[in-house]
Amino acid sequence: MKLIGELNPIDYMLVPIGDNFTMGIDDAVKAVEFVNPKVAIPMHYDTFPVIKADPDEFKKKVEAIGKKSIVMEYGQEIEL
Repeated sequence: MKLIGELNPIDYMLVPIGDNFTMGIDDAVKAVEFVNPKVAIPMHYDTFPVIKADPDEFKKKVEAIGKKSIVMEYGQEIEL
């Protein structure tokens, strides 16, 4: 994963945070450190109880390492 960020500049990174079937929040923050995107956007959480996660906690932890994070609302669109 570190090589992705070292070999390619990444603008946006969609990061799974739901745990159980994907990374949890802490591992996702570590992935953001490795890849070093300009913006990290959490995904794959809260669609059913077993992957309940707090995207605002993820955002707070990502911002604590000096990176930008956007938490999208369901149905929201952003232009990349």
